[in-house]
Amino acid sequence: MSSPVDVVLPCLDEAGALPSVLAAIAPSYRAIVVDNGSTDGSPEIARRFGATVVYASERGYGSAVHAGLEAATAPIVVCCDADGSFDMHQLGRVVDPIMRGEADLCFGRRVPSSASAWPIHARFANWVLLRFVRWKIRVPVEDLGPMRAARRDALLGLGLQDRRSGYPLELLLRARRNNWRIAEVPVDYQARVGQSKVTGTLRGTVQAITDMLRMLRRYS
Repeated sequence: MSSPVDVVLPCLDEAGALPSVLAAIAPSYRAIVVDNGSTDGSPEIARRFGATVVYASERGYGSAVHAGLEAATAPIVVCCDADGSFDMHQLGRVVDPIMRGEADLCFGRRVPSSASAWPIHARFANWVLLRFVRWKIRVPVEDLGPMRAARRDALLGLGLQDRRSGYPLELLLRARRNNWRIAEVPVDYQARVGQSKVTGTLRGTVQAITDMLRMLRRYS
Protein backbone atom coordinates (compact mmCIF):
# COMPACT_ATOMS: atom_id res chain seq x y z
CA MET A 1 0.00 0.00 0.00
CA SER A 2 1.38 3.42 -0.95
CA SER A 3 1.89 6.12 1.66
CA PRO A 4 -0.85 8.77 2.05
CA VAL A 5 1.88 11.35 2.71
CA ASP A 6 5.24 12.01 1.07
CA VAL A 7 7.80 14.08 2.97
CA VAL A 8 9.98 16.19 0.66
CA LEU A 9 13.34 17.04 2.22
CA PRO A 10 15.52 19.46 0.20
CA CYS A 11 19.11 18.54 0.96
CA LEU A 12 22.52 20.13 0.49
CA ASP A 13 25.28 18.58 2.61
CA GLU A 14 23.11 17.40 5.50
CA ALA A 15 25.01 14.19 6.34
CA GLY A 16 25.17 15.12 10.01
CA ALA A 17 21.44 15.61 10.39
CA LEU A 18 19.88 13.03 8.06
CA PRO A 19 20.16 9.93 10.31
CA SER A 20 18.13 11.46 13.14
CA VAL A 21 15.74 13.28 10.79
CA LEU A 22 14.88 10.17 8.78
CA ALA A 23 14.71 7.89 11.84
CA ALA A 24 12.03 10.15 13.36
CA ILE A 25 9.67 10.13 10.36
CA ALA A 26 6.61 7.95 10.91
CA PRO A 27 6.70 4.60 9.06
CA SER A 28 3.42 5.49 7.35
CA TYR A 29 5.10 8.46 5.63
CA ARG A 30 7.58 8.16 2.74
CA ALA A 31 10.70 10.31 2.87
CA ILE A 32 11.96 11.81 -0.39
CA VAL A 33 15.40 13.36 -0.03
CA VAL A 34 16.15 15.77 -2.87
CA ASP A 35 19.88 16.17 -3.25
CA ASN A 36 20.90 19.58 -4.56
CA GLY A 37 24.62 19.04 -5.10
CA SER A 38 25.87 17.50 -1.86
CA THR A 39 29.52 16.51 -1.56
CA ASP A 40 29.36 14.91 1.91
CA GLY A 41 27.65 11.62 1.06
CA SER A 42 24.14 12.76 1.95
CA PRO A 43 22.42 10.69 -0.81
CA GLU A 44 24.10 7.47 0.36
CA ILE A 45 23.12 8.14 3.97
CA ALA A 46 19.54 8.87 2.93
CA ARG A 47 19.29 5.56 1.07
CA ARG A 48 20.78 3.71 4.02
CA PHE A 49 17.94 5.02 6.18
CA GLY A 50 15.29 3.97 3.67
CA ALA A 51 14.58 7.27 1.92
CA THR A 52 13.85 7.68 -1.75
CA VAL A 53 16.57 9.86 -3.27
CA VAL A 54 16.10 12.13 -6.26
CA TYR A 55 18.33 14.84 -7.68
CA ALA A 56 17.79 18.49 -8.53
CA SER A 57 20.58 19.53 -10.88
CA GLU A 58 19.69 23.23 -10.79
CA ARG A 59 20.95 24.74 -7.53
CA GLY A 60 18.29 26.46 -5.44
CA TYR A 61 15.69 25.80 -2.74
CA GLY A 62 12.74 26.06 -5.12
CA SER A 63 14.43 23.73 -7.58
CA ALA A 64 14.88 21.07 -4.91
CA VAL A 65 11.31 21.37 -3.62
CA HIS A 66 9.86 21.19 -7.12
CA ALA A 67 11.91 18.09 -7.97
CA GLY A 68 10.61 16.43 -4.82
CA LEU A 69 7.05 17.40 -5.63
CA GLU A 70 7.36 15.90 -9.10
CA ALA A 71 8.80 12.69 -7.62
CA ALA A 72 6.03 12.41 -5.02
CA THR A 73 3.10 10.07 -5.62
CA ALA A 74 1.13 10.45 -2.36
CA PRO A 75 -1.99 12.63 -2.38
CA ILE A 76 -0.55 14.86 0.37
CA VAL A 77 2.95 16.30 0.38
CA VAL A 78 4.67 17.90 3.34
CA CYS A 79 7.91 19.82 2.82
CA CYS A 80 10.46 20.25 5.58
CA ASP A 81 14.12 21.16 5.98
CA ALA A 82 16.50 18.22 6.36
CA ASP A 83 18.83 19.99 8.78
CA GLY A 84 17.45 18.71 12.09
CA SER A 85 15.81 22.00 13.06
CA PHE A 86 12.34 20.46 13.15
CA ASP A 87 10.92 17.60 15.17
CA MET A 88 9.73 15.10 12.56
CA HIS A 89 7.23 13.74 15.07
CA GLN A 90 5.31 17.01 14.57
CA LEU A 91 4.77 16.61 10.82
CA GLY A 92 1.21 15.57 11.59
CA ARG A 93 0.48 19.06 12.91
CA VAL A 94 0.65 20.50 9.38
CA VAL A 95 -0.65 17.39 7.62
CA ASP A 96 -3.79 16.84 9.71
CA PRO A 97 -5.66 20.05 8.65
CA ILE A 98 -5.12 19.02 5.01
CA MET A 99 -6.15 15.43 5.62
CA ARG A 100 -9.30 16.54 7.46
CA GLY A 101 -10.23 18.93 4.64
CA GLU A 102 -10.01 21.98 6.90
CA ALA A 103 -7.28 23.77 4.91
CA ASP A 104 -5.72 23.71 1.45
CA LEU A 105 -2.29 24.85 2.64
CA CYS A 106 -0.90 24.65 6.16
CA PHE A 107 2.30 26.31 7.38
CA GLY A 108 4.22 25.40 10.50
CA ARG A 109 4.86 28.58 12.53
CA ARG A 110 8.31 28.24 14.06
CA VAL A 111 8.48 28.43 17.86
CA PRO A 112 12.23 28.61 18.65
CA SER A 113 13.52 26.58 21.56
CA SER A 114 16.37 29.04 22.15
CA ALA A 115 17.81 32.30 20.82
CA SER A 116 20.39 30.37 18.80
CA ALA A 117 17.74 28.25 17.10
CA TRP A 118 16.69 31.14 14.86
CA PRO A 119 19.37 33.82 14.27
CA ILE A 120 18.16 37.32 15.12
CA HIS A 121 18.88 38.72 11.64
CA ALA A 122 16.82 35.95 10.04
CA ARG A 123 13.98 36.33 12.54
CA PHE A 124 13.86 40.10 12.00
CA ALA A 125 13.90 39.72 8.21
CA ASN A 126 11.04 37.22 8.40
CA TRP A 127 9.06 39.59 10.66
CA VAL A 128 9.50 42.57 8.33
CA LEU A 129 8.59 40.54 5.25
CA LEU A 130 5.48 39.03 6.81
CA ARG A 131 4.24 42.39 8.08
CA PHE A 132 4.40 43.64 4.50
CA VAL A 133 2.73 40.48 3.18
CA ARG A 134 -0.11 40.73 5.70
CA TRP A 135 -0.67 44.36 4.76
CA LYS A 136 -0.42 43.71 1.03
CA ILE A 137 -2.53 40.56 0.57
CA ARG A 138 -4.37 40.27 3.89
CA VAL A 139 -3.13 36.80 4.78
CA PRO A 140 -2.85 36.43 8.57
CA VAL A 141 0.30 34.28 8.69
CA GLU A 142 3.07 34.97 11.18
CA ASP A 143 5.82 32.87 9.62
CA LEU A 144 6.73 31.83 6.09
CA GLY A 145 8.09 28.61 7.53
CA PRO A 146 9.81 25.78 5.66
CA MET A 147 7.46 23.14 7.09
CA ARG A 148 4.19 23.12 5.16
CA ALA A 149 1.69 20.71 3.67
CA ALA A 150 -0.83 20.63 0.83
CA ARG A 151 -2.28 18.25 -1.72
CA ARG A 152 0.21 17.30 -4.43
CA ASP A 153 -2.09 17.79 -7.44
CA ALA A 154 -3.18 21.20 -6.18
CA LEU A 155 0.43 22.28 -5.66
CA LEU A 156 1.41 21.25 -9.17
CA GLY A 157 -1.66 23.05 -10.48
CA LEU A 158 -0.37 26.37 -9.11
CA GLY A 159 2.45 26.31 -11.67
CA LEU A 160 5.07 27.84 -9.39
CA GLN A 161 8.04 29.24 -11.32
CA ASP A 162 10.60 30.39 -8.75
CA ARG A 163 13.50 28.00 -8.23
CA ARG A 164 15.37 29.91 -5.54
CA SER A 165 14.49 31.39 -2.15
CA GLY A 166 11.35 33.10 -3.43
CA TYR A 167 9.54 29.76 -3.77
CA PRO A 168 7.73 29.78 -0.38
CA LEU A 169 6.43 33.31 -0.93
CA GLU A 170 5.30 32.55 -4.47
CA LEU A 171 3.42 29.57 -3.05
CA LEU A 172 1.66 31.79 -0.52
CA LEU A 173 0.83 34.48 -3.08
CA ARG A 174 -0.52 32.07 -5.67
CA ALA A 175 -2.47 30.13 -3.06
CA ARG A 176 -4.06 33.39 -1.92
CA ARG A 177 -4.83 34.39 -5.51
CA ASN A 178 -6.59 31.04 -5.98
CA ASN A 179 -8.63 31.49 -2.79
CA TRP A 180 -7.02 28.61 -0.94
CA ARG A 181 -7.82 28.17 2.73
CA ILE A 182 -4.50 28.89 4.44
CA ALA A 183 -3.82 27.69 7.97
CA GLU A 184 -0.92 27.98 10.38
CA VAL A 185 -0.01 25.80 13.38
CA PRO A 186 2.87 26.08 15.88
CA VAL A 187 5.84 23.72 15.53
CA ASP A 188 8.98 23.50 17.63
CA TYR A 189 12.15 24.92 16.10
CA GLN A 190 15.63 24.10 17.35
CA ALA A 191 19.20 24.84 16.33
CA ARG A 192 20.03 23.09 13.08
CA VAL A 193 22.91 20.66 12.63
CA GLY A 194 25.71 22.57 10.90
CA GLN A 195 25.50 26.02 9.34
CA SER A 196 22.56 27.10 7.21
CA LYS A 197 23.27 27.90 3.57
CA VAL A 198 20.68 30.70 3.72
CA THR A 199 19.77 32.12 7.13
CA GLY A 200 23.02 31.05 8.78
CA THR A 201 24.78 34.00 7.14
CA LEU A 202 23.84 37.63 6.67
CA ARG A 203 24.63 37.35 2.95
CA GLY A 204 22.33 34.34 2.56
CA THR A 205 19.54 36.13 4.41
CA VAL A 206 19.89 39.21 2.20
CA GLN A 207 19.74 37.02 -0.91
CA ALA A 208 16.59 35.29 0.36
CA ILE A 209 14.89 38.60 1.12
CA THR A 210 15.91 39.95 -2.30
CA ASP A 211 14.30 36.93 -3.97
CA MET A 212 11.12 37.39 -1.94
CA LEU A 213 10.84 41.11 -2.60
CA ARG A 214 11.20 40.36 -6.29
CA MET A 215 8.32 37.93 -5.93
CA LEU A 216 6.18 40.52 -4.15
CA ARG A 217 6.75 43.02 -6.95
CA ARG A 218 5.79 40.41 -9.53
CA TYR A 219 2.46 39.67 -7.85
CA SER A 220 1.56 43.17 -6.70
